[in-house]
Amino acid sequence: MARQFKAAALSMVLLGAAGVAHAQERPYFVTYSEHLEDKGELEVSVLSTLGDPKDGTPRYVAPWVEIEYGIMSRWTAELYFESVNVHDDSSAYTGWRIENRVRPFPGDHFLNPVLYIEYESISEASRIQKEIVGEGRFPDDPVRLLKHEHAHELEGRVILSKEFTDWEVAGNFIAEKNLSEEEGVEFGYTAAARKKFRQFMAGVEVYGGLGATIAADEQTRHYIAPLIAWRPAKNMMIKGEVGFGLTNVSDRTLVRVGYSIEF
Repeated sequence: MARQFKAAALSMVLLGAAGVAHAQERPYFVTYSEHLEDKGELEVSVLSTLGDPKDGTPRYVAPWVEIEYGIMSRWTAELYFESVNVHDDSSAYTGWRIENRVRPFPGDHFLNPVLYIEYESISEASRIQKEIVGEGRFPDDPVRLLKHEHAHELEGRVILSKEFTDWEVAGNFIAEKNLSEEEGVEFGYTAAARKKFRQFMAGVEVYGGLGATIAADEQTRHYIAPLIAWRPAKNMMIKGEVGFGLTNVSDRTLVRVGYSIEF
């Protein structure tokens, strides 16, 4: 699995010169903003989350690939494939996701809303943490067992953001329902701000869980994550962030890196 991701990343670097697209401004890993792909544009990203738990459980690496396409000027769809490798355990393909983001109103407003819905077919071994919802820590069973426990989930977000001069602020409210288990509806949030410096962007994300309708009276996970992004060309972005866990059930750190290219 790791060899396949390396090959995919190398292929995208070599294809970089072919891109002529108008790049969107989304340096975040968890937060979404108002920016969508233009109609007919394709973006491919290779990303990874490296987690260091606080409770002595093994560190892990969770790579994933995103394929994003502009169906219409105010409608973008995205397909994800993800995997995980846990130190001193094993590796596994953990599933796929498909999302749709729609900007309901044309033009620029005081806050620009985007509606988001995602279907997930993933295993309990998933660790990419594209969202943090609910409460409690991850299960610590071996990957060889968790990869057989599949979940079908539906996630919705209300996205609000605004860009002014070189600054952008964004916030997402998240609700997620596991269609495979009676877990109620889980909630989460994320907020971010960034500033542009020519080809660079710097900012911060904060994100975490907000509990569930069926509560287990456990702590929720929360992170604060400074980030930086660089555009070596108009159609490429390289980005990274380090998330610091703020509660006992959060991982100590979540280190994320990513590479994107638009065609």
